[in-house]
Amino acid sequence: MAINSISYSGSLFGQAVLNLNNQLTNLSTQLATGEKSSTYSGMGVNEGFAIAARQQLSDISAFGDTITNVNTTISAENTALQSLSSIATSVQNDASTTPQTISSTGQTIGQANAQSEFISMVGILNTQVGDRYIFSGSAINTPSVASSDQILNGNGTQAGLKQLIAERAQADGTTGLGRLVISTPATTGTAPATTTSFSVSEDSAGSPFGLKLSSVSSSLTGATVSGPSGSPASVSFSFGATNPNPGDQVTLNFNLPDGTTSSVTLTATNQNPPPTGSFLIATTSTGAPDPATTAQNLNSALNTSIGTLANTTLVAASAVVAGNEFFDPSSSATGAIAANQQTPPQAVTSATALSGTAGTNSLSASVASGDTITVNGTTISFSATAPTSTSGSPYVINTTSGTVGNLLSAIDSITGSTTPSSINSGAVTINTPSAAGFSISASSSTAQNALAALGFSSAAGTATTTAGVTTISAVQPPLRVSSSGSVTGAAAVDQETTPQAIASATALSGTAPSASLSTGFANGDAITVNGKTITFSNAANSLTGPTYNINPATSTVGNLLSAIDSITGTTTPSSISGGGAV
Repeated sequence: MAINSISYSGSLFGQAVLNLNNQLTNLSTQLATGEKSSTYSGMGVNEGFAIAARQQLSDISAFGDTITNVNTTISAENTALQSLSSIATSVQNDASTTPQTISSTGQTIGQANAQSEFISMVGILNTQVGDRYIFSGSAINTPSVASSDQILNGNGTQAGLKQLIAERAQADGTTGLGRLVISTPATTGTAPATTTSFSVSEDSAGSPFGLKLSSVSSSLTGATVSGPSGSPASVSFSFGATNPNPGDQVTLNFNLPDGTTSSVTLTATNQNPPPTGSFLIATTSTGAPDPATTAQNLNSALNTSIGTLANTTLVAASAVVAGNEFFDPSSSATGAIAANQQTPPQAVTSATALSGTAGTNSLSASVASGDTITVNGTTISFSATAPTSTSGSPYVINTTSGTVGNLLSAIDSITGSTTPSSINSGAVTINTPSAAGFSISASSSTAQNALAALGFSSAAGTATTTAGVTTISAVQPPLRVSSSGSVTGAAAVDQETTPQAIASATALSGTAPSASLSTGFANGDAITVNGKTITFSNAANSLTGPTYNINPATSTVGNLLSAIDSITGTTTPSSISGGGAV
């Protein structure tokens, strides 16, 4: 009988030894690593618990990381907000305590500090924690605000704060009197004059710009001061045969664009030269009262004092409004009251047609097929054939059936305004959720005239002459925060031996002495108004277009104003008051 070798591992004893060896190996591994098993299956009945516990540990670790990040962000935000509060206090203190003298930089110390602090504020608002902008809400990869340079100076396609402040300052008038007109004293009666009178008036009714006459009070002996009254508002001064007494005062109160008020007070005095804030009481060589000269002295003092107010307090108040409109996410622009072509003219409404003939409910200056108006960079086209589409793709208004309401709807669609634009008693108000980037421009003179007929105009300007050609350049911006207005020239006199204030009948060309302009127009001259050229030649007058010509040898200032009114489409004819063209 053969006997084979006996397998050790197959015996009961050998199997027991192997199990003990495996247990010893596992226990040694557990002691060395601190882990019961390298696989979940080695956990036995505790496998499910181990898996759940591992997930909980992972969640707890994630929660801990989140809490750390949130605490870091909150700490950074708290520091930033404390810095903003500190900056606001610092700027207020600088404005009230630092000297108001202008340094070599063209600014006061307070202004320079304010600009530096503004740059700091923008940097704080664009604070990053890690790779996240903490004040940008869910847009963590986008800075919360534009750079300080873009906010102040614009980005090429959008106006900056400085431009809007400058535009509003221009809209507040270019004569240095805050859109007020102070007439030259006029006398009646033989010498000595029995009455001397003049007025201080707003230059146009309904304009939101410049100084607004609020009230007047006077203790001037021998003078009657009344108003404000009329449209536009005016305060009248009338001196009789006697002078005011020393210490008598007159005060004009004004409303400013930012809702605040200011005033000008002038006191009658015998002191010569009169101190600041006063005017000289005049007497003749015999010591008799000279109210005519006294009125001239008061008139001159008002020009000086109101000019100072317009170039200081008004500028500051206007800048505040421009700043509010720039940083306010929404704003509105309101035009002057506009009338249609009905007989008699009625205030325009939403149903007023954009194109029509005299006698109809249509704008006094119609849009034409092919015209375009650009709103915030988006074009609205006017067509004689295409149907009206005020919601885009593209924006089109039919010139035959389109109305003012259609135009406003298209503008609202472009701006995204949640407050629809409206018309109140003929005054159009366009609302926009983004005042800083809001602008409207027209492609042609007809479209420009249509905007003017709606009460919005950028025609106010100053005249420059180059090589015999005079061009009127706009000083009010395209519709942004401004509405219609007027420009008033300085008082002018003719070439008579005793120069007289120019009038509508003053000739455009002539020789001294005659009732003609001191510098006349010549054959070949031209003036450009809103893109339309007025030529001066010896041909017959054409004052209503489509081409405009004025014969300088036979025409008057009134003829020139009529041609300008025809081009601008104004419903309020230009006029001449005290030698100043309005």
